[in-house]
Amino acid sequence: MRILIVKISAMGDVLHALPVLDYLKQASPGCEIDWVVEEAFADLLSGNPLISQLHTVRFKKWKKKPFSLETINDILNVRRGLVQRAYDLVIDIQGNIKSGMVAWVSGCSHRVGFSRAAAQESLNALFIKRRIALRPEDLHITDQYLRVAAASFDLEFSGLQLHTDICTRPEDDLAVDDLVKRYRKEGPLFLIHTGTTWQTKFWYESGWVELGRMIISTFPGAVLLFSWGNDSEYSAAERVTTALGGQAVLLEKLSIMRLAALVKKVNMVMGGDTGIIHLAAAAGTPTVSYYRSSDGLRSGPRGAQHAVIQAPMPCARCFRTRCEKDGECRESITPALLMQAIEKILC
Repeated sequence: MRILIVKISAMGDVLHALPVLDYLKQASPGCEIDWVVEEAFADLLSGNPLISQLHTVRFKKWKKKPFSLETINDILNVRRGLVQRAYDLVIDIQGNIKSGMVAWVSGCSHRVGFSRAAAQESLNALFIKRRIALRPEDLHITDQYLRVAAASFDLEFSGLQLHTDICTRPEDDLAVDDLVKRYRKEGPLFLIHTGTTWQTKFWYESGWVELGRMIISTFPGAVLLFSWGNDSEYSAAERVTTALGGQAVLLEKLSIMRLAALVKKVNMVMGGDTGIIHLAAAAGTPTVSYYRSSDGLRSGPRGAQHAVIQAPMPCARCFRTRCEKDGECRESITPALLMQAIEKILC
């Protein structure tokens, strides 16, 4: 059986979908699994032994020049590659118009996806042959993906041990080994990412400074590595590391795969609802993460080695990108609360 997974973006969502691979291998031993993903996130799946072939799309680039010859040729090449694989089953766990079109142009008649009510965009239903409704227990996003994937098989996914991994390149592993040797002391090594996407997902800088001091006090030999993704994140991380002193290190900008190699080597990864947290969870590294406007029960890492802290505000999980109570919401998550979670996992 040849199966195509359509999960194009974004980083966190692609990582949340990884358990689908192990599920399909258990539900249909011997099956071949291909995946369609946005080019920017292809490295997350490259080299995965459970994936037979990776198809990359470039919707972000195509959107800028939709009628250019390059865009047209790219789309035709993707379609040709999909049709040639002659899929028996296409599983669309993206649920928007783009993913529906990809599923449709594959030429496979057995296309499974979300129900109209559960899909990101209701027009996705035009391209899906079998639409799967979610159940009340499908609260976590990974369970929602598994619900769609499991619709074509007899194996129930609940209760299964589903494994994930991020396959890193030797050159990234070697570079990270050197980095870790340089900074690891006698205590644990923390990777902290203060940045994220929405304004309502950030924490406050003085909170990071206070928490950093608590960590260093509790684990005297600890080293705190701070990663960043853009100029504003760099500036914030620089201010925090300067305030913390010598046991805090501001890293150079790292690629996704260099970060993937790094999260495997540290003792814990900390941050908000951001891709690096989900990267660490997929690699099996303990995490402490906080959630404000987003829902930790829906997207937070699961398991005893992960702590998910939800803002105690009654309006939390609002999914708003801006809010007049932003400052109050940030400070409702205290450094002491995060420190308690760290100690519970590491001590």
